[in-house]
Amino acid sequence: MLQLDSISKTYADGTQALKQISMELGTGMVGLLGPNGAGKSSLMRTIATLQDADSGLITMNGVCVRSNPLFLRSQLGYLPQHFGVYPHISCRALLEHIAILKGLNDTEQRQAQIESLLELTNLTKVAERQVRHFSGGMLQRFGIAQALLGNPQVLILDEPTSGLDPAERLRLHKVLHEVAKTRLLLLSTHIVEDIEHLCANTYILIAGEVVASGSTDSLFKSLDGKVWQGAIDIEQLPADAHVLTENLYYGRQVYRVFAESQPHPAMTPVKPCLQDRYFLHLNGIEWGEC
Repeated sequence: MLQLDSISKTYADGTQALKQISMELGTGMVGLLGPNGAGKSSLMRTIATLQDADSGLITMNGVCVRSNPLFLRSQLGYLPQHFGVYPHISCRALLEHIAILKGLNDTEQRQAQIESLLELTNLTKVAERQVRHFSGGMLQRFGIAQALLGNPQVLILDEPTSGLDPAERLRLHKVLHEVAKTRLLLLSTHIVEDIEHLCANTYILIAGEVVASGSTDSLFKSLDGKVWQGAIDIEQLPADAHVLTENLYYGRQVYRVFAESQPHPAMTPVKPCLQDRYFLHLNGIEWGEC
């Protein structure tokens, strides 16, 4: 169990990146959802012990991580949003190099683990290819493979599907689902669909604060009967109706609206989704049950 209690972080320029963050994280995939600049990467770096918090407590199985960072590092795999590779060596050779740096000194066990991770991430057929020739999706799968070297019990992934095409995203989803069966996987992203498809529990982070948390389905099912959709003149909405999103469908402007009751005769109730809850907070809409 990884626990965070009132973690705060302010940078030298005065930017308060994290404000009293508290979490309880166990086995399985947990989503951290927020826009760019919300503090997600700051939180990932703090949990990964790459930077220290100004205040608060982080514990792993009862051990204080801030005063014993090596305890967590020995059980941690980390994939930052942007990571570098040695471009002119093969995928297999680079995994071998990283495994040795991680202290996997037994040759037979090291090679067996590398083969297993190549298979898990669907990279076996390209294992001898230089990584400079990898697509974006292949690089992300390589990043996950290197993060899993040493069989960490905590895996932190920062925006792992950003920039991937739909097919690569689905391939990566399958890998992440398999990986999360036996460890804590903390998935940080601004892509709502990734969280909705993969994570049983979610934290929504806005401007450095956790504004909502809980089981992923409960976060949006609490909006049942309060989300409406229709192609209307926006000026006709009452003051207590709040626009969540607007989209063009076949040349028509269609609005998705949060309201306690039907806001306009042309609007019909729709099944809520996680994106609705996310935009409720992103747009600063106040609601008592949030």
